[in-house]
Amino acid sequence: MTAQAEDFPRWYQDVVTTATLADNGPVRGTMVIRPYGYAIWERMQAELDARIKAAGAANAYFPLLIPESYLRREAQHVEGFSPELAVVTHGGGKLLEEPAVVRPTSETIINVFFAKWVQSHRDLPLLINQWANVVRWELRPRVFLRTTEFLWQEGHTAHATAGEAQSYSLQILHDVYEDFARNVLALPVVAGRKTDRERFAGADATYTIEGMMGDGKALQMGTSHELGQNFSRAFGITFQSRDGANEFAWQTSWGVSTRLVGALIMGHGDDAGLRLPPLIAPIQVVVMVVRADPEVQDQATRLGSELAGLGVRVHGDDRTDVGFGRRAVEWEVKGVPVRIELGPRDLAEGVATLVRRDREAKVQVGLSGLAERVRDLLVEIQSTLLDEAERRRRDRTFEVGDPSDVAATLSEGGFARMPWDAIRDHEAEMAAMGFTVRCLQGIDGSVPTASTEPDLVATVARAY
Repeated sequence: MTAQAEDFPRWYQDVVTTATLADNGPVRGTMVIRPYGYAIWERMQAELDARIKAAGAANAYFPLLIPESYLRREAQHVEGFSPELAVVTHGGGKLLEEPAVVRPTSETIINVFFAKWVQSHRDLPLLINQWANVVRWELRPRVFLRTTEFLWQEGHTAHATAGEAQSYSLQILHDVYEDFARNVLALPVVAGRKTDRERFAGADATYTIEGMMGDGKALQMGTSHELGQNFSRAFGITFQSRDGANEFAWQTSWGVSTRLVGALIMGHGDDAGLRLPPLIAPIQVVVMVVRADPEVQDQATRLGSELAGLGVRVHGDDRTDVGFGRRAVEWEVKGVPVRIELGPRDLAEGVATLVRRDREAKVQVGLSGLAERVRDLLVEIQSTLLDEAERRRRDRTFEVGDPSDVAATLSEGGFARMPWDAIRDHEAEMAAMGFTVRCLQGIDGSVPTASTEPDLVATVARAY
């Protein structure tokens, strides 16, 4: 594979291909997610879905095709998405009476039904999540990071008060997205508020988690939006309050996508390929039979059963008709956290060779108690990868006082932290140089609920 230092984007594409994660689809900007890549996405879905349900949201499904008129009800929203829309004008061989938009996001169609379902304060909060595909016509596609069609979850909620909506949007940001990124993906993120220039079209406020990738660039990994009453007014989502008044609902929306697979590649990968944190790895341990031997095969099977009994996701590789070196490289590229190599000589000595993917360290260990040792090692590897990512972010985050110093400071990538007051009037100039304000935070790292709060700190970076 191409070395990261030589050409990071080419290295990224090499990993996607060599690790059999995805292929380019036949229509420009689309992708075919291969089984191993989809297995990683399924792990992400499971972890996120559990957190979303713990936050009180229920899963539902809404149509892919949205009447064009629905989008035009909220002016800022349609203006923000117009360049990316795919529009269906014909169906069944006939011109449609009204064009249908292939959903770029579902605020409009979901709110049509929210207006039907919400009548009283007793119907609130209404907390809905959808797992779906969306289409946005990307000009500069890159597999997983920006594709014309991608998979995601999108949450949509309605609340009785502005305070409840704001609280819920921040709950999703911290308890679902930030917790998942840090404690499952082992990627520390900067959680903050988007500037007005960068917020979601149609939102009053957008909150974000931003990760630092291996080349020092930022990646927006998830967003949560306060929609205020913008959509409820456009779609007539009203309810009778406790005191009998007729009021408009306050809303949120929030989502993460298959972009997280790209974050995983760029956040932990090395020149040999993927390095998967054990909690997200579809295969946590692969037991490799070095050469064909019935006794070795029996021992490998027993070891696999012991690991599975401890809750470890284990895979046995007994393809002795394929060269051992080739098989070892395959699992290395795919980022499996632990390999156990077992051959006749190992069995005779009562040992196996243990290989950690995070460090590529090989050690011989006794077969007795090996399964328990590997289970504990997976916990250690998860922690090690998080520590590495935190160290990279810490070492490549710089305090900057003047906007004119940003370009020189970030010439080799990284994040610049600077007073929001110093850059507030220079966002357009920064964007022209390829830098954006990724988010705003309080001095203590808190997420501000208004961009006008005093003493805010801006995180500036080049971004994907």
